[in-house]
Amino acid sequence: MSKLTLVAMAAGMGSRFGGLKQVQSVGPGGEIILDYSVYDAKNAGFDKVVFIIKKEIEHEFREVISKRIEKMIDVEYAFQEIDALPDGFKAPEERTKPWGTGHAVLCAKNVINSPFVVINADDYYGKGAFDVIGKHMVSTDYTASMVGFRLNNTLSENGTVSRGVCTVDENGYLKSIDEKTKIRDCKFTEDEITWFPLDKDTIVSMNMWGFNRGIFEYLENDFKAFLKENVNVPKKEFYLPSVVDELIKKHDAKVPVLTTDEKWYGITYKEDLQLIQNALKSRKL
Repeated sequence: MSKLTLVAMAAGMGSRFGGLKQVQSVGPGGEIILDYSVYDAKNAGFDKVVFIIKKEIEHEFREVISKRIEKMIDVEYAFQEIDALPDGFKAPEERTKPWGTGHAVLCAKNVINSPFVVINADDYYGKGAFDVIGKHMVSTDYTASMVGFRLNNTLSENGTVSRGVCTVDENGYLKSIDEKTKIRDCKFTEDEITWFPLDKDTIVSMNMWGFNRGIFEYLENDFKAFLKENVNVPKKEFYLPSVVDELIKKHDAKVPVLTTDEKWYGITYKEDLQLIQNALKSRKL
């Protein structure tokens, strides 16, 4: 049994970026973002990684991953497919995209046998983020935990971004997440006319979650409830933050928010690629 597992969600194709972001070269030696994430995770005590992908990208993904990552850490794969649903449910023909991040993690249940941390495969979180969540996960047993980033460290110079704006209580536990879909320069808008300010140090979720295996019971129950209402809604998705929100509100769960001053990098837009390449220019694996 592994001690601590990294779960990288890599089933998305990156529509705004225009290609398979997960295998895009960003480092000076041709490294991809996942090379850095797995390297930092291993140094923080992780001993296994699970990649959640779609069958249609398996060949290309394995071609890149097997050359480097499978040599340094135990690797397993899970597949997020549209028809991977509980008994009694069937995906409608018009459904063309996966069911969301909550469904992605549920698809990996059978290959996860330890506490685990979930990340986006195409996001760079930084060494400090893995260190803080790694230490936390091996010393506590919360059903859910979260790494929170400062808003100003997560913005793109090239367009608006979506961020989960967090409310944290005086004891450091998550109270709520409010998804803002259009943020730029520490301001958000709903109509692209009126802009509202946000403090640069506002804590936001970047989908870096820590869970123990107890989360799967909640994922399964919540996903069935989601499908009963939304199975025929083509673009509706089942998100991890929604499951955590249910944990807090319905089950009075304590969800620690672990903050980091790391700067987050992602490739939301093609123009972001140069920024992350510059940031990683001096990093050697």
